[in-house]
Amino acid sequence: MTRFVTQLRKKAAPVPPGPVLPTLYSNESGRSYRLDRLIGKGGFGEIYLATPTSAGSLPPHVCVKISYRLTGWLREAYFAELLARQARALRVFDRFVQVEATNTRYCLVMEYAEHGDLGAWLGAKGGQPEKFVRHEIAAILETLDVLHRGQALHRDLTPFNVFVCAHEVLKLGDFGIATHQASRRGVTADAFNPLGAPTEIAWGKVRKWQQRDDVYQVGQLIAMLLRGDVHSPMRTRDVRRLPCSDHLKEVIHRCLGARGKRYQSAGEMIDALQNPPKQLHKGVVKTLKGRRVSFTGFLKRPRRDAIAAARRSGAVFQASPGPSTDILVRGRPNALQIAGKDGGLKLMEIKRLAAKGHRVTVIGEAQFWKLVARRR
Repeated sequence: MTRFVTQLRKKAAPVPPGPVLPTLYSNESGRSYRLDRLIGKGGFGEIYLATPTSAGSLPPHVCVKISYRLTGWLREAYFAELLARQARALRVFDRFVQVEATNTRYCLVMEYAEHGDLGAWLGAKGGQPEKFVRHEIAAILETLDVLHRGQALHRDLTPFNVFVCAHEVLKLGDFGIATHQASRRGVTADAFNPLGAPTEIAWGKVRKWQQRDDVYQVGQLIAMLLRGDVHSPMRTRDVRRLPCSDHLKEVIHRCLGARGKRYQSAGEMIDALQNPPKQLHKGVVKTLKGRRVSFTGFLKRPRRDAIAAARRSGAVFQASPGPSTDILVRGRPNALQIAGKDGGLKLMEIKRLAAKGHRVTVIGEAQFWKLVARRR
């Protein structure tokens, strides 16, 4: 015991000082940046919290992103200039190159996201209410729309490249693999995060990254914000469990669903968020002869009997509705539909086609059986 107390009374060994971080000088702006501490590191390089000297209009703390590769730095510097007026793009205050005997540092001085990236913030805060999600995603989409209208693609819209800044405002950053497309067919999918890419691209079935693939990633971001989890992608069949309105479920499902039916650009997705689809109302038809007919929901009689009756009446049966469909016979809705009673897969497809000008008449089961009875 005496020996133990004697040891406690001895002075603690001094803690060795950490490495002295350099001060970087920008020959572009004439400012210096004292690197305070390392806050991030990865394949891109390193990110430091820094204090600018002769700050002027700069905030007291900024981030200095240091890369040792020219290509990514050029892309980020270029797209930062392109999006300089966009409030939801992470601001870049300075860009410069520091050449030394052993290496060359490519530096970007950026806005400090005090809450970190979206993944870290959701880990602490959990799922967010729909009102907040709609507001923030709409703002992010405005920035993405600027890219898409300029025939550019982000290609890396993951929760680790969306940052939470002061007042919990979301901003889009990290344009290291963003690029322009020479045509609307997209660009070769040669750089992407497999965990955030659409399945068909991650598995190598599709070789071109297009604007609708950026839209897929935005759909994943919405789902992650709602459920507060960024560790696994959202599957289309699980969209119905999300804590949000049926309208937002439809939007998310279309983002994540079949590639050919996704929103084709950020602008199209903005329109969908702002304008819910019109409600489907039952119409009236006089005959089934020569008409293309599809069925949805639970019918009072077996589906095979309904298909046979439609064919006897001269109708052409279609398993799924499409641009050539004339009539959709609607039965009792399935409780497991994606987005409520009007949110089944076939009903959502009818609404998508209606928005493109394809008119499909929806009739009830009772009217259908009356029409086929006239044939007998």
